[in-house]
Amino acid sequence: MDMVVLAHIKKQSRLSLGSYGRPRMTDELKEVGVDVGHRRVGRLMRENRIIVERTRKFKATTDSDHMFNIAPNLLDRDFIAARANQKWAGDISYIWTREGWLYLAVILDLHSRRVIGWAVRNRMKRDLAIRAWKMAIALRSPPRGCIFHRCAARGSQYCSHDYQKVLRENGLKASMSGKGNCYDNAAVETFFKTIKAELIWRRSWETRRQAETAIFQYINGFYNPRRRHSALGGKSP
Repeated sequence: MDMVVLAHIKKQSRLSLGSYGRPRMTDELKEVGVDVGHRRVGRLMRENRIIVERTRKFKATTDSDHMFNIAPNLLDRDFIAARANQKWAGDISYIWTREGWLYLAVILDLHSRRVIGWAVRNRMKRDLAIRAWKMAIALRSPPRGCIFHRCAARGSQYCSHDYQKVLRENGLKASMSGKGNCYDNAAVETFFKTIKAELIWRRSWETRRQAETAIFQYINGFYNPRRRHSALGGKSP
């Protein structure tokens, strides 16, 4: 019987890009009809060296030295949304490649934790955030009054006049967290931690194009359609 369970564990580990530890793996097995306890799952994973590996490389991505207006914190650490397109949040992070840094901007819908807009670029310019925004707006057509929350660093990419114009034209309310306080945008910080642990940190990237293709496949092939989220009670979006 252990061999049958192990076969399922290996399959789900492959489908999850090797990202599921014992709790999520147990939930996934039960959903596909394998009635097994978390202790047994943990034992089989340990014995067969099915683990999640994580490494890190850091780079500062903030640009707080600017003269643009600062928005109030409308979200105030309330990351729960009763419906879609009520609260969005976004930020910019980075991926190291042999060609240099690749910058990633994302926008999440806090109701489902889905990535609804994203863009990459080899430089952290102001239009990077706008490109992610255009994708989200085209996909969702948000209602007036939807809150968009920006992360703690208050970078100029999200405070520029062009960016604020995009928000105004689409009837969105700008929100911004306190300077240097990552907990004010924990949902987006969690996404970046997740994609780096489950994808980015697991290999060396030769080119920016290679990393971009992998990010596209991760978001559209795994994270959005099937990844389980603790914030959703262990369910997928």
